[in-house]
Parts: sequence; structure tokens; C-alpha cells
Amino acid sequence: MEGPGVPGPLLIACALGIERLALNGGPGRPGRTLKDAPGPVTVLRTGMGPQAARRALARALRDESVPGGTAVLATGFCAGLAPGMRPGDLVVADETRDAGGEHTPCTGTGLLAAVLKPYGTVHTGPLVGSDHVVRGPERAVLHATGAVATDMESAATLRTAATGAKRRPVAAVRVVVDAPGHELIRMGTLRGGISAFRVLRGVLPAFLEWHRSLLLPWR
Repeated sequence: MEGPGVPGPLLIACALGIERLALNGGPGRPGRTLKDAPGPVTVLRTGMGPQAARRALARALRDESVPGGTAVLATGFCAGLAPGMRPGDLVVADETRDAGGEHTPCTGTGLLAAVLKPYGTVHTGPLVGSDHVVRGPERAVLHATGAVATDMESAATLRTAATGAKRRPVAAVRVVVDAPGHELIRMGTLRGGISAFRVLRGVLPAFLEWHRSLLLPWR
């Protein structure tokens, strides 16, 4: 229950069953678990695509006890857009952009980037939404807009979470599963998917640290 010294609930949204498996510890040593969280934490599987994400978030937040009190963090895998990115790299969004051009600023980007450094290479910048899997030359087109990565759910998730009378903390952290030169359509890049899974499995402590930081004043 929320109270003095206790942050409100945290909702971690992901699209795929394999992403939820990773966040719940996955096979092998789980490390810190949701039982170590400073407040109530829910891992929500939204399903693939922006429409599924919007519907799932709206349902999940409809009955929150304190409107606007639930922090929302979108996570899972993404496509890297910048040359030199590799599978397993982390992307911390400073904002998300949806297909309609709406921008949603993120909360605590600097802290998230700092606490994620022990888990791999961290890229910070805009995360752009798409309604399809991005391949080939389209990466360069999106990268030219300033975006560092793309996925199908984060922008819709955060836009839905941020809509309402009361502003809530929102963030997006994604793990690169393919990138320029490392597209998963090639069988030889299966190892990249395994690397991304392992990174996602390990980053829960950073998410909990971000959640804990919400006790401090934020803008």
C-alpha cells in the first residue's frame, strides 16, 4: 500500500511471452526478483502491436486506487537504428514518438541510464513507434529523424499511460535484439536473440532502482 517512504505501484509492460519470462527471472539464476521491489509491481503482457498495447494499458490502469499513482515502464526487445549497435545493447528512451507524431517525455532517463551501465552498452535518445517490424533501409530513414531505436508498443504504452488528468512517471527501456548488420532474419544472428534475452533477464534491479527514485521530487 502506498504511504510515506513507499512508492506507488509499478506496472512493467511488455508485449511477448518470452519477454515476460525474462522479466520474471527466466530459466537459470534469477537474481533480484519482484519480491525485492519497494512497492507493488505488476508485469503486464500486452500483446503485440500498438493497438494491443493501448487496450491492455487502458484496462490495467482503469481500476488503480490512486489515479495517476501507478508508474509505467515499457520494456522488451527492439530494433536498433544506429550504425554500430549490437544485440544486447540497452536503449533508454528520453521520449517516445508514435506514428501520429505525438511525443511522450520520459521520467528519470539519466538515472535509468546510469543504473543500467553495469548491464551493457547504453544508448539514450528517442524511441519511435511502428506498426510493423522494421527492416533494411527503413532503419536509416527512422534514424535520420533522430531516433535511436524502434519497437511496436512503447510509444503506444507510454502515450496511453500519460493520458489523463494527472501526470504519472513513465519510462521505456528496450534491449536491442537486431540492428544494422545484425538482422534476425539471418540464421547466424540467433545468438543475438539469446544475448538480448540474457540482458533483459538481468535488468530488473535497475527498474526497481528507478521505481525507488520516484520518492524524490521529479519533473
